Amino acid sequence: MNTNLYAEGSIKVAHYKSFELWGMTFHWDTILATAIAATIVLILAFILKAKVTSTGVPSGVQLFWEAITIQLRGQIESAIGMRVAPFLLPLAIALFTLILAANWLAVLPQQYSGPDGAPTEIFLPPAADVSFVYALVLVVYLGYHFAGFRTHGLFGYPAKVVKGHAIGLAPINVIEELISKPLSLALRLFGNVFAGTVMVAVIALLPAYLLWFPNSLWKSFELFVGLIQAFIFSLLTILYFATSMEKTDH
Repeated sequence: MNTNLYAEGSIKVAHYKSFELWGMTFHWDTILATAIAATIVLILAFILKAKVTSTGVPSGVQLFWEAITIQLRGQIESAIGMRVAPFLLPLAIALFTLILAANWLAVLPQQYSGPDGAPTEIFLPPAADVSFVYALVLVVYLGYHFAGFRTHGLFGYPAKVVKGHAIGLAPINVIEELISKPLSLALRLFGNVFAGTVMVAVIALLPAYLLWFPNSLWKSFELFVGLIQAFIFSLLTILYFATSMEKTDH
């Protein structure tokens, strides 16, 4: 048997189940995994609200939220200041926890055999689907431009974007705002998570008696990658808002 043909026919990367509605294609796997991730975040938030305490020993959930809040608050303070953009902290926390939950949901080891017998993850990572990533980026993109217009005015913000750090680089500044920033924000998250699905598909081709060891190592590494990518996305969101809202006196 030609092993190359076998590998080529067996590897299916981020093969999402889809359905058509109103002339559009929706990925059922992405919608389900995103809903579960959002539910996990909401449950943790309600647990925090019910058990938060300023005295005594805090719960593990409270320590989780406090660690995230302190870290992201420090990033906002150094980038633009909490007094300038107080709304940025809850936005950054929401993005971080949602992406983290979605990434870690895909680390679950359960698998089932697809129609062709090839192993398939029950929860495919939503960030390996460009639809999920583009939706997050659209929220951030519209948000920091809205904040820019609110800070600098209807004509002041476009002038700031065109001028950038040097008026002679005006075309590059415009391209950066319209294309470079949203694409880099989207493709960085998508590329890293999608690479993880490729590795899972390749590892799944190994014999069953060897599969568990590299798979367990890679799943452990994916936990770290999922954490880093969630933090980077939130950090870039903070930096983009800071850039759009900054003034000369800042």
